[in-house]
Amino acid sequence: MIETEARKKAATRTARLDAVFAALADPTRRAIIERLSRSEARVTEIAEPFQMSLNAVSKHIRVLEASGVVERHRKGRDHILSINTGSLDEVDGWIERMRHFWDARLDAMERLLVELKQDPKSSHKDRKHGSR
Repeated sequence: MIETEARKKAATRTARLDAVFAALADPTRRAIIERLSRSEARVTEIAEPFQMSLNAVSKHIRVLEASGVVERHRKGRDHILSINTGSLDEVDGWIERMRHFWDARLDAMERLLVELKQDPKSSHKDRKHGSR
């Protein structure tokens, strides 16, 4: 039961990360996020700099909303958009875990190269089996 819950949580996290990465894959959506990083904005303000229809920009915004990166609220007739930093924090956490993984792997490779440089006659195979 606990393992099933853990799998469900992991699957949910994976789905959220997939949605965020898919949303960030598009340069228009990244530009929208960059604009919203300065301050919240109305949909029409977000659409202004783009050479596309308001409808096309709205589709990009819906992808960002579905991924959880952007939130929308209403002030009267205006739809105001803002960044949901929680979804980006999740991505940042994943990237940080991957950075630690690769740093550890690269550190191990560096240690191996230093050992080989100091004693080029010994082989990695010998070290693996404990003989020198």
